[in-house]
Amino acid sequence: MARAFPWIALALLAAFPLLAPIVGLDYYVSFVRRVLIFALAAASLNFILGFGGLVALGHMGFVGVGAYTMVALADAGQVSAWLLWPAAAVVAGGVAALVGLVALRTRGVYFIMITLAFAQMLYFAAVSLRAYGGDDGYNLMQRPEPGLGLDLANEPTFYWVVLALFAAVMTLLTRATRARFGQALMGIRDNEVRMQAMGYPVARLKLVAFALAGAVAGLAGALLVTHNNFVSPSVMHWTQSATLIVMVVIGGVGHRWGGPVGAAVWIGLEEVVRRFTEYWHLPLGLLLIAIVFLAPRGLAGLRWPARRRRAAAPAATGAVAEGSAT
Repeated sequence: MARAFPWIALALLAAFPLLAPIVGLDYYVSFVRRVLIFALAAASLNFILGFGGLVALGHMGFVGVGAYTMVALADAGQVSAWLLWPAAAVVAGGVAALVGLVALRTRGVYFIMITLAFAQMLYFAAVSLRAYGGDDGYNLMQRPEPGLGLDLANEPTFYWVVLALFAAVMTLLTRATRARFGQALMGIRDNEVRMQAMGYPVARLKLVAFALAGAVAGLAGALLVTHNNFVSPSVMHWTQSATLIVMVVIGGVGHRWGGPVGAAVWIGLEEVVRRFTEYWHLPLGLLLIAIVFLAPRGLAGLRWPARRRRAAAPAATGAVAEGSAT
């Protein structure tokens, strides 16, 4: 069932734009698409936070780099989605690599603070870009053109394109974590000194992971601009990066689906709670506290009673066998 769940969820998500008009939920096609975009950003952060142990408090800076890269190219007259989106990912990945060359020389709280500092530098750089609206932001005149007979102005079509990209990126990240690269990255997270003593290129592996996460975040930024037809420097503010960390914690740090689950829960509850009170941060804060105490592995890491019994059965069998032998 656990292996089938991603395919079931993907099928339901793919069918949603067809079912939404029937039940009067047309608005939520755009809403779910927004959740998928933030799920990409959260998954990229979880890749370095959960599997690499790198607590980056500035990850939304790379989302902003991807967004403004697309805006710059679109303003120059480029309209092809297959040029704009990959370019956003490549530039954001390159910026992440440059930041990583400096930030990855530090550890612990110093790494947190230096990534925060770089993110704020990127934020103020975006504010100073008067050609793209500065602090007021920039309106995208038209959505990119993907060709192949697709029109992103059509909401369901754009939804399916985002869903396809989300599925492709999640597959890439899953394969990366299961490959030798991912296993080495988790080894560095658990004991960096031992991995270095065993001959692993620790600094290079962490830099590649950091750049890959930045590239995925840049792609999410380009999709976010396309979704909103607008971008402003506020997307790069450190508070947005903190919210992204909260999403990962809610979903489950180090769990493959932690980022997407956390993004869906946080944005979904935000949408619901804001209808009842303007102080919507308070209930969501209480939710975060409850998850930290009651589900420290996150929602995606919850183990249902049946699974707990199955996990406990081998241990009990081993104890019985040991008692018999005694």
